[in-house]
Amino acid sequence: MSERIIPLVMCGGAGTRLWPASREVRPKQFLPLFGPRSTFQDTLKRVSDPALFDRPIVITNVAYRFMVLEQLAEIGLEADILLEPVRRDSGPAIAAGATFAHMRDSEAVVLALAADHVVRDAAAFVAACRQGLAAANSGRIVTFGIRPERAATEYGYVNPGSVITGEVRAVTKFVEKPDPQTASDYVKAGYLWNSGNFMFRAATLLDEYRSVDPESVRAVTDAVSHAGRDLGFVTLAPDAFAKARAISIDYAVMEKTAHAAVIPVTCGWSDVGSWRAVWELSSKDGQGNAAQGTAVFEDSRNCNVSTDRAVVALEGVDDLVVVATQDAVLVSRQNDANGLKRLVARLREVAPQVTEEHLRVHRPWGAYQSIDSGERHQVKRITVKAGGRLSLQKHHHRSEHWIVVRGTAKVTVDDVIKTVHENESIYIPIGAVHRLENPGKILLELIEVQTGSYLGEDDIVRIEDDYRRS
Repeated sequence: MSERIIPLVMCGGAGTRLWPASREVRPKQFLPLFGPRSTFQDTLKRVSDPALFDRPIVITNVAYRFMVLEQLAEIGLEADILLEPVRRDSGPAIAAGATFAHMRDSEAVVLALAADHVVRDAAAFVAACRQGLAAANSGRIVTFGIRPERAATEYGYVNPGSVITGEVRAVTKFVEKPDPQTASDYVKAGYLWNSGNFMFRAATLLDEYRSVDPESVRAVTDAVSHAGRDLGFVTLAPDAFAKARAISIDYAVMEKTAHAAVIPVTCGWSDVGSWRAVWELSSKDGQGNAAQGTAVFEDSRNCNVSTDRAVVALEGVDDLVVVATQDAVLVSRQNDANGLKRLVARLREVAPQVTEEHLRVHRPWGAYQSIDSGERHQVKRITVKAGGRLSLQKHHHRSEHWIVVRGTAKVTVDDVIKTVHENESIYIPIGAVHRLENPGKILLELIEVQTGSYLGEDDIVRIEDDYRRS
């Protein structure tokens, strides 16, 4: 019997329901939507009490691995980080985490959490975890059922049955997202929202999964057993993991098992599945308007504004979402989350870059942002973290001119190594083998001016790279 719980945080998804803030390369779980921390960081902090929780496991994909590492470091936590070679939905992801936890401890109890959910009352959630632990130890797969605040149509529901122990109830059935009338009937009948967070003994979950899909469990087990280690990450074996069937844990196990249980909880939960959900969770003025960034409202009600830099002014409008980033602006009705989904689908055809990448692109060594570009030039702002360095590289089609704005740069150009200070610059000719490093204790910031016949990111020939991208 386990007395501590291993959190398994899933953060490999790339949803665009909060476009344009959330995009493929930096999705919503890594964004600070409600304060200084991301929902990924808040999720980990919520389950960090060592008296109840063991070292967490994070499962993500290769593209997000350095963001995960960076955000863990920012909150002073460590985790075992598993990398999925391909996305296979929550079923195989949770099975992989459970397999890894079982290898750590054959009696392990795992708490599977989505990284992009909000819980406003962390104490209530942790109290529910304490109650659910006994049921999980006894062989139940416990889901957290949220007491409904309204007749929501965007969530699935759980029908609780007889009492197992304390507040924990057996699950009579799971039901899909309902229409408005059915949702109202469910709420009146005492159904709970299905939060999609689960607690279970790793061995129990794997046994139940194996009973309905042995091939997928075998594939996941092989992927974990033959996993590699790279820069501290656990890299699941790609050929094996790819054989697992892509399916959610609800369909794979929860709707089939006889061991499902639910613990009702009121903890201010939201899956933040739309800009309306962000508005509902945000502080508002007397007219119901919410703003992140600078916004001015005149004769406007129940509007939600999120802006990076530009001042957004609204006059004479109600129930609007306005999201302004440096390269895209969204204006939408508050109540039409499906409309945004259709819009993003069209954008993928017309302007796919704005659904995939931000102007500010994060790298393991820091970040860069395009400031200006033309037919034969591009200007970027580059920041390099203390101790960080870019790959040793060269370009076939462009030269570069670096001007240091803040900090100190160590620059390699062919056989010459030079220190470049603030207000100094250095020129990198076409074809020169070069590298940029930050040897200092503060952030290095510089302006890069590129000139040449081709300025794409794929004109980078990496010769050596600390992050194994060469």
